[in-house]
Amino acid sequence: MTSALQISDRLLDAILAKKLEPGSRLGEQQLAELFGCSRTIVREALVRLETRGLVSVSARRGWYLLEPTEKQAAEAFAARLVIETGLLRGAGPLGAAELRLLRDHLRRQSQAIKGSDVGLRSFILGDFHVCLARCLGNELLAQTLRDLTVRTALIAAHHQTQGEARRSFDEHVGIVAALEAQDMSLAERRMGVHLRTWKEKLRLTSGSDPLAMLRQALSPIDPVEQDLHTRLAKGARSNRRTAKSRPVSKEKS
Repeated sequence: MTSALQISDRLLDAILAKKLEPGSRLGEQQLAELFGCSRTIVREALVRLETRGLVSVSARRGWYLLEPTEKQAAEAFAARLVIETGLLRGAGPLGAAELRLLRDHLRRQSQAIKGSDVGLRSFILGDFHVCLARCLGNELLAQTLRDLTVRTALIAAHHQTQGEARRSFDEHVGIVAALEAQDMSLAERRMGVHLRTWKEKLRLTSGSDPLAMLRQALSPIDPVEQDLHTRLAKGARSNRRTAKSRPVSKEKS
């Protein structure tokens, strides 16, 4: 039988791969049927994610995935900055086995960037930071970073372009190059630059329009046709007003 830990891990992977949208409802019964387990186990998995700040529950909506605000995203990236630069600052040079793992990870990132699977690209780019923490020998912080990368992946779901994904990959390459040169100070600086430019990479600006996505979704698909409909509607309203103002003729008896 599937365990609560396995279910929560699968949900985390799905978020990183952009297979679950921010705000997605997570029905206990549907998940229980999908994983072939009881609702009690599903509930335990969801509680695990709730304590990590990734899902919420309400009487009206049930369980649903976090929809992070820009402020929450900023806090997550700030936490990642402290953890990841701190890890590099306190670490010694990596061994040959760890460097091979990182080079292999870069090859998989490169393949994902060239491909058309946006979910795979998102998952692998985010997983690099977890892999690096493990290579640096800190499994506890690797788990913490996994949660934080999930948070940042949720806000990146609608914002990161392929070009910015390529830029993130290039910065990963620079970090690994510094590690191969055993220049931990340079690796730390490059990681700092990589994480401080998150808002730029996601094309977010302070005071951005909170209704931008909805505004774009509801904009006219064909402006020419929309203009024609608008003029026809105005003409119809004008005709109705004219008809109302015209005096009614009385027939002579």
